[in-house]
Amino acid sequence: MSAYIDSLKKWCEDMRQSYEDFMTHVKSEHIQNQLTHWKVQLVQFQEKLSHSIHLHDLDLYDRANELYEQLQSHMVGDKESIEDHQRLEENTRIVPIGGHRLLPLPYAYDALEPYIDEETMRLHHDIHHKSYVDGLNKAEKEMQKMRSSDSFDLIKHWEREAAFNGAGHYLHTIFWEIMNPHGGGEPTGELMNAIEKSFGSFNQFKAQFTEAANAVEGSGWAILVWSPRARRLEILQAEKHQNLSQWDILPLLVLDVWEHAYYLKYQNKRKDYIENWWHIVNWPEVEKRFNKASTVKWKPY
Repeated sequence: MSAYIDSLKKWCEDMRQSYEDFMTHVKSEHIQNQLTHWKVQLVQFQEKLSHSIHLHDLDLYDRANELYEQLQSHMVGDKESIEDHQRLEENTRIVPIGGHRLLPLPYAYDALEPYIDEETMRLHHDIHHKSYVDGLNKAEKEMQKMRSSDSFDLIKHWEREAAFNGAGHYLHTIFWEIMNPHGGGEPTGELMNAIEKSFGSFNQFKAQFTEAANAVEGSGWAILVWSPRARRLEILQAEKHQNLSQWDILPLLVLDVWEHAYYLKYQNKRKDYIENWWHIVNWPEVEKRFNKASTVKWKPY
């Protein structure tokens, strides 16, 4: 419970920063008043997290989700302001050196049961993913020190650490987003069209992705990617987080087959974990990633 509350506290800080950033662009007095009222509710939620000991994960998730949807609704209510805000976010926001953060899960720890159990999600997100964020931040700061001192004796070590932990952080960030308690089924729209063109059918794609995940040697990932050079979808494997991957591609759908992702529930039955995972794939999120990624097209060769 305490770990989830801590992650929600950080989420509240992120939401408050989004509120502060957006308020500087709001032109409508009505929207300003709505957002001010929303901020009061966010502060009340933060106080509840800090002082109450009788809290339930699902209730907290529902309230956090309600606050998120309210903020989005208020922001969309002023279309001109939200467009200004989005342009500012896209053009100016950067992650400072050593400033990567572990965001809270977009759902409760037990939300993906019975396919992925609560204990695994807590360990996977709060311990393993956090270690990658911390490792990436440390590597970036160490290399910053090297640049300042003009001494690069340990550059090979810290570049390796940045590659391993950075890939781990980015892949896990995608992994949480492309799962959903109400997921499963099949994709639709342009994503389904692209899958059929690239793999023949959805069933053929699913079969290849499943076998690629099951065949990863040791720990690693199966990854559906958009290739701007080939201009089609491809399926890749990655050992650890970064080995056997390719440059010049954009990941869309990722499946973590490190043992810590499934061992508590499935033990050594990786294939059972993979087959059940399809029930929680968040296809709308994957399609959103595809629609944006597929606009990137290099000269084919």
